Amino acid sequence: ENDMGMGMGMDAPPVSHGGGVIAGTRHGSPHRGGGMLGGGVADAAMNAMGMGMGMGMAMGGGKNLSSSKRDTEPEKLFDDDDDDVDDDEEEEEEEEEEDSSEISASDEDGSWIAWFCGLRGNEFFCEVDEDYIQDDFNLTGLNGLVPYYEYALDMVLDVEMPMEESLTEDQQEIVESAAEMLYGLIHARYIVTNRGMHAMYEKYRSAAFGRCPHVFCQGQPVLPVGLSDLPRNYTVNVFCPRCHGLFFPKSTRQANIDGAYFGTTFPHLYLMTHPEMIPVRPSQQYIPRVYGFKINQTSLYFRNHDDEQQNSQNDNRNRRASRSRQGGGRR
Repeated sequence: ENDMGMGMGMDAPPVSHGGGVIAGTRHGSPHRGGGMLGGGVADAAMNAMGMGMGMGMAMGGGKNLSSSKRDTEPEKLFDDDDDDVDDDEEEEEEEEEEDSSEISASDEDGSWIAWFCGLRGNEFFCEVDEDYIQDDFNLTGLNGLVPYYEYALDMVLDVEMPMEESLTEDQQEIVESAAEMLYGLIHARYIVTNRGMHAMYEKYRSAAFGRCPHVFCQGQPVLPVGLSDLPRNYTVNVFCPRCHGLFFPKSTRQANIDGAYFGTTFPHLYLMTHPEMIPVRPSQQYIPRVYGFKINQTSLYFRNHDDEQQNSQNDNRNRRASRSRQGGGRR
Protein backbone atom coordinates (compact mmCIF):
# COMPACT_ATOMS: atom_id res chain seq x y z
CA GLU A 1 0.00 0.00 0.00
CA ASN A 2 2.85 2.40 0.79
CA ASP A 3 4.38 1.57 -2.55
CA MET A 4 1.03 1.97 -4.18
CA GLY A 5 0.53 5.23 -2.30
CA MET A 6 3.97 6.39 -3.25
CA GLY A 7 3.30 5.32 -6.81
CA MET A 8 0.01 7.09 -6.80
CA GLY A 9 1.56 10.07 -5.09
CA MET A 10 4.34 10.13 -7.63
CA ASP A 11 1.80 9.82 -10.40
CA ALA A 12 -0.39 12.50 -8.85
CA PRO A 13 1.78 15.59 -9.50
CA PRO A 14 1.83 15.07 -13.26
CA VAL A 15 -1.96 14.70 -13.17
CA SER A 16 -2.22 17.69 -10.81
CA HIS A 17 -1.10 20.00 -13.59
CA GLY A 18 -4.36 19.41 -15.41
CA GLY A 19 -6.56 19.19 -12.23
CA GLY A 20 -4.09 17.35 -9.92
CA VAL A 21 -5.88 18.31 -6.69
CA ILE A 22 -8.91 16.26 -7.60
CA ALA A 23 -6.81 13.32 -8.75
CA GLY A 24 -4.68 13.39 -5.60
CA THR A 25 -7.58 13.54 -3.17
CA ARG A 26 -9.63 11.02 -5.04
CA HIS A 27 -6.86 8.37 -5.49
CA GLY A 28 -4.62 9.23 -2.55
CA SER A 29 -4.36 6.69 0.36
CA PRO A 30 -5.50 7.61 3.92
CA HIS A 31 -2.24 6.25 5.25
CA ARG A 32 0.80 8.33 6.02
CA GLY A 33 2.43 7.89 2.68
CA GLY A 34 -0.70 8.84 0.79
CA GLY A 35 -1.43 11.72 3.19
CA MET A 36 2.03 13.15 2.90
CA LEU A 37 2.05 12.79 -0.80
CA GLY A 38 -1.50 14.10 -0.96
CA GLY A 39 -0.40 17.09 1.11
CA GLY A 40 2.53 17.56 -1.22
CA VAL A 41 0.20 17.44 -4.16
CA ALA A 42 -2.07 19.98 -2.45
CA ASP A 43 0.90 22.23 -1.78
CA ALA A 44 1.98 21.85 -5.37
CA ALA A 45 -1.53 22.59 -6.50
CA MET A 46 -1.71 25.64 -4.26
CA ASN A 47 1.64 26.78 -5.56
CA ALA A 48 0.42 26.22 -9.08
CA MET A 49 -2.74 28.16 -8.30
CA GLY A 50 -0.62 30.92 -6.79
CA MET A 51 1.58 30.95 -9.86
CA GLY A 52 -1.53 30.98 -12.06
CA MET A 53 -3.02 33.85 -10.07
CA GLY A 54 0.30 35.66 -10.26
CA MET A 55 0.48 35.05 -13.94
CA GLY A 56 -3.16 36.10 -14.27
CA MET A 57 -2.48 39.24 -12.31
CA ALA A 58 0.58 39.83 -14.37
CA MET A 59 -1.40 39.22 -17.51
CA GLY A 60 -4.24 41.33 -16.15
CA GLY A 61 -1.79 44.01 -15.27
CA GLY A 62 -0.34 43.75 -18.75
CA LYS A 63 -3.80 44.10 -20.18
CA ASN A 64 -4.42 47.08 -17.94
CA LEU A 65 -1.12 48.52 -19.01
CA SER A 66 -1.91 47.92 -22.62
CA SER A 67 -5.37 49.38 -22.19
CA SER A 68 -3.92 52.31 -20.33
CA LYS A 69 -1.47 52.73 -23.19
CA ARG A 70 -4.35 52.60 -25.62
CA ASP A 71 -6.17 55.14 -23.50
CA THR A 72 -3.18 57.41 -23.36
CA GLU A 73 -2.04 56.94 -26.95
CA PRO A 74 -4.98 58.89 -28.50
CA GLU A 75 -4.32 61.70 -26.08
CA LYS A 76 -0.71 61.65 -27.13
CA LEU A 77 -1.66 61.62 -30.76
CA PHE A 78 -4.17 64.41 -30.19
CA ASP A 79 -1.53 66.43 -28.41
CA ASP A 80 0.84 65.84 -31.31
CA ASP A 81 -1.86 66.97 -33.75
CA ASP A 82 -2.40 70.08 -31.69
CA ASP A 83 1.31 70.73 -31.78
CA ASP A 84 1.34 70.21 -35.54
CA VAL A 85 -1.64 72.55 -35.99
CA ASP A 86 0.00 75.15 -33.80
CA ASP A 87 3.20 74.80 -35.81
CA ASP A 88 1.27 75.16 -39.08
CA GLU A 89 -0.53 78.22 -37.79
CA GLU A 90 2.74 79.74 -36.67
CA GLU A 91 4.28 79.03 -40.07
CA GLU A 92 1.25 80.56 -41.84
CA GLU A 93 1.47 83.63 -39.62
CA GLU A 94 5.16 83.95 -40.37
CA GLU A 95 4.45 83.63 -44.11
CA GLU A 96 1.70 86.26 -43.87
CA GLU A 97 4.06 88.56 -42.02
CA GLU A 98 6.70 88.02 -44.69
CA ASP A 99 4.15 88.70 -47.44
CA SER A 100 2.92 91.83 -45.70
CA SER A 101 6.49 92.98 -45.21
CA GLU A 102 7.18 92.36 -48.90
CA ILE A 103 4.05 94.27 -49.88
CA SER A 104 4.93 97.16 -47.62
CA ALA A 105 8.46 97.11 -48.96
CA SER A 106 7.19 97.18 -52.53
CA ASP A 107 4.84 100.03 -51.63
CA GLU A 108 7.70 101.92 -50.10
CA ASP A 109 9.95 101.30 -53.09
CA GLY A 110 7.30 102.24 -55.69
CA SER A 111 5.94 105.74 -56.28
CA TRP A 112 2.47 106.95 -55.42
CA ILE A 113 1.63 107.31 -59.11
CA ALA A 114 2.56 103.70 -59.87
CA TRP A 115 0.58 102.54 -56.83
CA PHE A 116 -2.50 104.54 -57.84
CA CYS A 117 -2.45 103.38 -61.47
CA GLY A 118 -1.97 99.78 -60.32
CA LEU A 119 -5.12 99.75 -58.22
CA ARG A 120 -7.95 97.56 -59.42
CA GLY A 121 -10.41 99.67 -61.38
CA ASN A 122 -7.83 102.31 -62.39
CA GLU A 123 -6.79 100.56 -65.61
CA PHE A 124 -7.94 103.58 -67.65
CA PHE A 125 -5.23 105.78 -66.12
CA CYS A 126 -1.73 106.06 -67.51
CA GLU A 127 1.29 107.10 -65.47
CA VAL A 128 1.94 110.85 -65.72
CA ASP A 129 5.58 111.87 -65.81
CA GLU A 130 6.71 113.61 -62.66
CA ASP A 131 8.46 116.25 -64.77
CA TYR A 132 5.09 117.25 -66.16
CA ILE A 133 3.60 117.51 -62.66
CA GLN A 134 6.50 119.53 -61.33
CA ASP A 135 5.94 122.20 -63.98
CA ASP A 136 3.67 124.78 -62.36
CA PHE A 137 2.39 125.93 -65.76
CA ASN A 138 0.67 122.57 -66.26
CA LEU A 139 -1.14 122.95 -62.92
CA THR A 140 -2.60 126.38 -63.52
CA GLY A 141 -6.04 126.81 -61.94
CA LEU A 142 -6.09 123.47 -60.11
CA ASN A 143 -5.40 124.96 -56.67
CA GLY A 144 -8.91 126.42 -56.66
CA LEU A 145 -10.55 123.06 -57.44
CA VAL A 146 -8.67 120.74 -55.09
CA PRO A 147 -8.82 121.08 -51.27
CA TYR A 148 -5.55 120.81 -49.37
CA TYR A 149 -3.82 121.43 -52.68
CA GLU A 150 -0.26 121.66 -51.37
CA TYR A 151 -0.57 118.51 -49.24
CA ALA A 152 -2.18 116.62 -52.12
CA LEU A 153 0.59 117.66 -54.50
CA ASP A 154 3.25 116.55 -52.02
CA MET A 155 1.53 113.18 -51.69
CA VAL A 156 1.41 112.69 -55.46
CA LEU A 157 5.11 113.56 -55.77
CA ASP A 158 6.09 111.46 -52.71
CA VAL A 159 7.36 114.46 -50.77
CA GLU A 160 7.79 113.65 -47.09
CA MET A 161 5.78 115.79 -44.71
CA PRO A 162 7.58 117.50 -41.80
CA MET A 163 6.77 116.16 -38.36
CA GLU A 164 5.42 119.50 -37.12
CA GLU A 165 2.85 119.50 -39.94
CA SER A 166 1.41 116.08 -39.15
CA LEU A 167 -2.32 115.73 -39.90
CA THR A 168 -5.10 113.99 -38.06
CA GLU A 169 -6.74 110.85 -39.43
CA ASP A 170 -9.71 112.79 -40.81
CA GLN A 171 -7.43 115.31 -42.47
CA GLN A 172 -5.28 112.49 -43.84
CA GLU A 173 -8.32 110.92 -45.50
CA ILE A 174 -9.27 114.26 -47.04
CA VAL A 175 -5.74 114.71 -48.36
CA GLU A 176 -5.76 111.23 -49.88
CA SER A 177 -9.03 111.87 -51.73
CA ALA A 178 -7.72 115.30 -52.77
CA ALA A 179 -4.56 113.68 -54.14
CA GLU A 180 -6.66 111.34 -56.26
CA MET A 181 -8.70 114.28 -57.60
CA LEU A 182 -5.57 116.31 -58.31
CA TYR A 183 -3.94 113.45 -60.17
CA GLY A 184 -7.11 112.88 -62.18
CA LEU A 185 -7.31 116.50 -63.29
CA ILE A 186 -3.61 116.51 -64.15
CA HIS A 187 -4.18 113.27 -66.05
CA ALA A 188 -6.88 114.91 -68.20
CA ARG A 189 -4.37 117.56 -69.25
CA TYR A 190 -1.50 115.16 -69.74
CA ILE A 191 -3.27 112.74 -72.13
CA VAL A 192 -3.78 115.50 -74.73
CA THR A 193 0.00 115.98 -75.01
CA ASN A 194 2.19 113.93 -77.33
CA ARG A 195 3.64 111.85 -74.49
CA GLY A 196 0.21 111.30 -72.99
CA MET A 197 -1.28 110.23 -76.33
CA HIS A 198 1.53 107.76 -76.82
CA ALA A 199 0.90 106.27 -73.38
CA MET A 200 -2.83 106.01 -74.10
CA TYR A 201 -2.14 104.54 -77.53
CA GLU A 202 -0.53 101.50 -75.91
CA LYS A 203 -3.68 100.94 -73.87
CA TYR A 204 -5.93 101.57 -76.87
CA ARG A 205 -4.03 99.06 -78.99
CA SER A 206 -4.41 96.37 -76.31
CA ALA A 207 -8.13 97.23 -75.87
CA ALA A 208 -7.56 98.13 -72.22
CA PHE A 209 -10.52 100.52 -72.38
CA GLY A 210 -12.84 97.81 -73.67
CA ARG A 211 -14.60 97.16 -76.98
CA CYS A 212 -17.71 98.57 -78.59
CA PRO A 213 -20.81 96.49 -77.81
CA HIS A 214 -22.33 97.37 -81.18
CA VAL A 215 -22.68 94.22 -83.27
CA PHE A 216 -21.59 95.70 -86.58
CA CYS A 217 -18.51 97.35 -85.05
CA GLN A 218 -17.01 93.87 -84.67
CA GLY A 219 -15.19 94.46 -81.38
CA GLN A 220 -13.79 97.88 -82.18
CA PRO A 221 -11.60 99.20 -79.30
CA VAL A 222 -13.01 102.28 -77.58
CA LEU A 223 -11.53 105.38 -75.95
CA PRO A 224 -12.46 106.98 -72.60
CA VAL A 225 -14.25 110.32 -72.61
CA GLY A 226 -16.00 112.59 -70.14
CA LEU A 227 -19.16 114.62 -70.53
CA SER A 228 -17.75 117.54 -68.52
CA ASP A 229 -14.35 119.03 -67.76
CA LEU A 230 -15.39 119.88 -64.22
CA PRO A 231 -15.17 117.19 -61.54
CA ARG A 232 -18.13 115.57 -59.77
CA ASN A 233 -20.60 116.03 -62.61
CA TYR A 234 -20.53 112.86 -64.73
CA THR A 235 -18.79 109.54 -64.67
CA VAL A 236 -16.52 108.35 -67.46
CA ASN A 237 -17.90 106.87 -70.68
CA VAL A 238 -16.29 105.14 -73.64
CA PHE A 239 -16.45 106.42 -77.21
CA CYS A 240 -16.42 104.15 -80.26
CA PRO A 241 -14.43 105.60 -83.18
CA ARG A 242 -16.31 103.41 -85.67
CA CYS A 243 -19.97 104.11 -84.92
CA HIS A 244 -19.41 107.27 -82.80
CA GLY A 245 -21.55 105.73 -80.09
CA LEU A 246 -21.21 106.50 -76.39
CA PHE A 247 -21.41 103.65 -73.87
CA PHE A 248 -20.85 102.86 -70.23
CA PRO A 249 -17.68 100.97 -69.30
CA LYS A 250 -18.08 97.25 -68.85
CA SER A 251 -16.58 97.21 -65.35
CA THR A 252 -18.55 98.76 -62.52
CA ARG A 253 -15.32 99.87 -60.86
CA GLN A 254 -14.31 101.83 -63.96
CA ALA A 255 -17.83 103.18 -64.38
CA ASN A 256 -17.48 105.03 -61.06
CA ILE A 257 -14.46 107.07 -62.21
CA ASP A 258 -15.04 110.77 -62.66
CA GLY A 259 -15.33 111.72 -66.33
CA ALA A 260 -13.38 114.94 -65.75
CA TYR A 261 -10.24 112.84 -65.25
CA PHE A 262 -10.27 112.20 -69.03
CA GLY A 263 -12.02 115.32 -70.29
CA THR A 264 -14.23 115.97 -73.29
CA THR A 265 -11.38 116.48 -75.77
CA PHE A 266 -9.10 113.46 -75.64
CA PRO A 267 -10.72 110.86 -77.98
CA HIS A 268 -11.52 113.38 -80.73
CA LEU A 269 -8.16 115.14 -80.62
CA TYR A 270 -6.45 111.76 -80.58
CA LEU A 271 -8.21 110.66 -83.77
CA MET A 272 -7.58 114.02 -85.44
CA THR A 273 -3.90 113.82 -84.55
CA HIS A 274 -3.68 110.22 -85.81
CA PRO A 275 -6.07 110.01 -88.77
CA GLU A 276 -4.68 106.62 -89.73
CA MET A 277 -6.32 105.29 -86.55
CA ILE A 278 -9.82 106.30 -87.67
CA PRO A 279 -11.72 103.12 -88.62
CA VAL A 280 -14.26 102.83 -91.42
CA ARG A 281 -17.88 103.26 -90.38
CA PRO A 282 -19.90 100.04 -90.46
CA SER A 283 -21.61 99.51 -93.81
CA GLN A 284 -24.37 97.38 -92.36
CA GLN A 285 -27.38 98.83 -90.60
CA TYR A 286 -29.87 96.96 -88.51
CA ILE A 287 -33.41 96.89 -89.96
CA PRO A 288 -36.17 95.81 -87.56
CA ARG A 289 -38.46 93.12 -88.94
CA VAL A 290 -41.61 91.26 -87.85
CA TYR A 291 -41.89 87.74 -89.27
CA GLY A 292 -39.42 88.75 -91.95
CA PHE A 293 -41.28 91.91 -93.05
CA LYS A 294 -39.93 95.43 -92.59
CA ILE A 295 -41.88 97.71 -90.30
CA ASN A 296 -43.65 100.55 -92.06
CA GLN A 297 -42.07 103.96 -91.46
CA THR A 298 -45.47 105.52 -90.75
CA SER A 299 -46.30 103.09 -87.92
CA LEU A 300 -46.27 103.93 -84.23
CA TYR A 301 -42.98 102.06 -83.93
CA PHE A 302 -41.11 104.92 -85.61
CA ARG A 303 -43.23 107.83 -84.35
CA ASN A 304 -40.94 108.99 -81.55
CA HIS A 305 -37.88 108.44 -83.68
CA ASP A 306 -39.31 110.38 -86.60
CA ASP A 307 -40.51 113.17 -84.34
CA GLU A 308 -37.02 113.64 -82.96
CA GLN A 309 -35.52 113.70 -86.43
CA GLN A 310 -38.17 116.14 -87.66
CA ASN A 311 -37.62 118.42 -84.70
CA SER A 312 -33.88 118.41 -85.26
CA GLN A 313 -34.38 119.16 -88.97
CA ASN A 314 -36.74 122.03 -88.15
CA ASP A 315 -34.21 123.44 -85.70
CA ASN A 316 -31.49 123.31 -88.33
CA ARG A 317 -33.74 125.06 -90.86
CA ASN A 318 -34.61 127.80 -88.39
CA ARG A 319 -30.94 128.37 -87.61
CA ARG A 320 -30.08 128.63 -91.29
CA ALA A 321 -32.95 131.05 -91.91
CA SER A 322 -31.90 133.26 -89.02
CA ARG A 323 -28.31 133.34 -90.26
CA SER A 324 -29.41 134.23 -93.79
CA ARG A 325 -31.56 137.06 -92.45
CA GLN A 326 -28.73 138.44 -90.38
CA GLY A 327 -26.46 138.28 -93.40
CA GLY A 328 -29.04 140.01 -95.60
CA GLY A 329 -29.51 142.80 -93.06
CA ARG A 330 -25.77 143.49 -92.93
CA ARG A 331 -25.63 143.76 -96.69
